Amino acid sequence: MLVVQKPPECVSAQSGELHVYIIFYMDNYMEITMHPKCSSYHIDSIPPNMTRPRRMQPYRTRYFLKQALFAALFGIAGAAPVMASPLQLPAIIEPSSQEHHVGKVIFVELVTPDLAAAKQFYAGLFGWTFRDIQAGGTEYAEASLDGRPVAGLIHRDVLAGKHRQPAWLSFIAVKDVDAAKEIALQHGAKVLFEPHSIPDRGREAVFADPQGAIFAVLASSSGDPPDVLAAPGEWIWSSLITTDPDDDAAFYQALFDYEVYELPADEGAQHLMLASDNYARASANTLPANRPNMHPHWLNFVRVEDAVKMTAKLVALGGRVLVEPRVDRHGGKVAIVADPQGAPFGLLEWPDTESKEVTK
Repeated sequence: MLVVQKPPECVSAQSGELHVYIIFYMDNYMEITMHPKCSSYHIDSIPPNMTRPRRMQPYRTRYFLKQALFAALFGIAGAAPVMASPLQLPAIIEPSSQEHHVGKVIFVELVTPDLAAAKQFYAGLFGWTFRDIQAGGTEYAEASLDGRPVAGLIHRDVLAGKHRQPAWLSFIAVKDVDAAKEIALQHGAKVLFEPHSIPDRGREAVFADPQGAIFAVLASSSGDPPDVLAAPGEWIWSSLITTDPDDDAAFYQALFDYEVYELPADEGAQHLMLASDNYARASANTLPANRPNMHPHWLNFVRVEDAVKMTAKLVALGGRVLVEPRVDRHGGKVAIVADPQGAPFGLLEWPDTESKEVTK
């Protein structure tokens, strides 16, 4: 496995100064306060078709809310719902199916202060097309590739005097959102947005895991996407970058009934694979050792045919390369980039001959 750590340029700030980021979701917001720091990005490789992985023994739970860490890293002030009218979003799957894959990242949504610019950027980069939806003052765009929904984009203005960090939010499949909330709370998570239903979309909620990484769960009313290899321009992988991969993997195992496999990693780091239905879903990785104050987060990757060419295209469209393309274990290249508004995501080459099925 190749691990690449490369801090992007950052601007120095006065010691003790706090940066406040406002992350919006639908018509709610949460305020996140953290100490200034340079970010660093961690690239992990996707496990190829595996043989005889060393499966970790079921975790003996050490679930507790790490109040000091959570407060220091996130300081979440709460959510302020101002829903004017229900937002009706398109279904995840059309036509609907009875297929369900608990633990799979089935959708992602971008919260951005410039929806028009984001649409132009992603259309130019991946060939996505968009369908605009408005309800209750909310501007939403459904992104599609070859007629298949791939993402949602939500517009949110920057509050005056606030730093704004656009971000992609991962939606992980569950059967019962309310049951997932109870399990999440029992094992140290924090509820950021309570379970709520959206016509045609399903029922969803947003949580912060015990280490502070933000994610959403969704019980899709139209079913989940099938387990087929993502096409170029579609999301292919998700990585959790966290302070304690063991603890966080235990949390997600309790929530999604993952099987957890330990893979080779650099000394002092961990690289865990999370699987369900005999299919690799995501990985949990150690935060870079040289950036102990970096907050835990989820990072999603889009499949591309040529990471080097795509990073050049991204820069030409106004994006930024955070980690240059590097060869990973399956022979392709992987890079971490950001769109013109600063939302980070990954680019990953993946050969058609490789599978994410897990051989026990």
